[in-house]
Amino acid sequence: MTTTTVSPKYEIVIPKEVRRKLALKPGQQLSVIEKDGHIELTPILTPEQLVGFLKGKTKHPFEREKQDRPLT
Repeated sequence: MTTTTVSPKYEIVIPKEVRRKLALKPGQQLSVIEKDGHIELTPILTPEQLVGFLKGKTKHPFEREKQDRPLT
C-alpha cells in the first residue's frame, strides 16, 4: 500500500506508480467523491478518451439482426 500526506494547503501528491498506471497528466481533472469516510478520486475522461474504453469488456456477444443492417 502506498501512502501520501495532506499538505498545510490540503494538497496531496498522487504517487508515481498510480499516475503511471492511470496515465494521469498534469492539469487533468479528477472527480472527488466522499463515501462512508473514504475519499475516491476518479479521472474525468474526455470524449476522445472514452472512445473504445469498453472494448473487450462485454460478457455477451452482440450480433445485429438482419433487418437492422443497412440495405446495399
